[in-house]
Amino acid sequence: MDFAFSADQDELRASARRLLAERLPAERIHALADAHDPRNEAVWREFAELGWVGLSTPDGGGTFLDEAVLLEEAGAALLPSPLLSSVICGPVFSAATTDTATDLTADPSTTTTFAGAAGTVATRADGWSLSGDQSEVVDLGVAGQVIVLATTPAGPALFLVIPESRAVTVHRTTDGTRRIGTLTLEQTAATLLAAPATTAGLLPALRRRAEAGVALESVGVAQRMLDVAADHAKQREQFGRVIGTYQGISHRIADIYVRVELARSLAYRAAWCVATSETEPGALSDQEVDVACASAKAAATETAVFAAEAAIQVLGGIGMTWEHVAHRYYKRALANEVYAGSPAQHRATVATALLGAVR
Repeated sequence: MDFAFSADQDELRASARRLLAERLPAERIHALADAHDPRNEAVWREFAELGWVGLSTPDGGGTFLDEAVLLEEAGAALLPSPLLSSVICGPVFSAATTDTATDLTADPSTTTTFAGAAGTVATRADGWSLSGDQSEVVDLGVAGQVIVLATTPAGPALFLVIPESRAVTVHRTTDGTRRIGTLTLEQTAATLLAAPATTAGLLPALRRRAEAGVALESVGVAQRMLDVAADHAKQREQFGRVIGTYQGISHRIADIYVRVELARSLAYRAAWCVATSETEPGALSDQEVDVACASAKAAATETAVFAAEAAIQVLGGIGMTWEHVAHRYYKRALANEVYAGSPAQHRATVATALLGAVR
């Protein structure tokens, strides 16, 4: 069995890395985050023009493994565009009816996010309308359309909403490169995307993509912090010696490396499980995919936090300054750790599966 990425995926990674390095230097990330308005339509439109948006949708020609490559590179670059949200929504594109799918994919550069909090109610008169608040919606305010989970008389269903600006409240958060907001719906017109029967099968797929996607992005964050720490340790001198020769520094960097490699292995396995479950239904059990995604989410997000903290310590005074990019990565790591469930919750999922298997 070949456990490596394909040549096309390696080329995709190299192309994305070059593009993001050119478009998102540290000073650009600082400007976007400090303005708390991380809009970067130019980069997103380039992604769309290159065919990197919606790779796993029916017309995308790829799978979640291809999107996994982009998510890791996006994390390493702190991409302030809603790639993660759009990737999470991928299964809905495949399940939508012909008419609604046309609405979803009319403009590939249109960004999509998912609002899945409880409390939104759908009613039907001449058409569907939604009422209720959706809190903590990632990338709200940047996304042009929102897929909303709402309750109908027949059960939960998925709807497409084009939010008006007055319905969107964007909050100031720790991670200034990612907008999180509240969507207020008051008899807001909506398009039915997936009926209750279809929605029941889609929700686990959306959850798995969220967990695996955040894990992959966090691996990118952790790798960038490892690179920053290692590069600094090779150049910075103290008492006439490069600081990387001191065990207190070299051992700390080695600890980051070990944890990053473990997190990467778990994240790649989760990506493979998600892709396989979508392209070959029945090839893997639901529990196997759930455990893979939960393991990756717990390990990768904690590793990103550890890597950022350790890198800041290696950097010393420089790492504590507001001008250095390290604190931006630290904030993204902290935000990712609590998004889509805490590490403790995901470890509980893994433990339940393992203990159940033992019994």
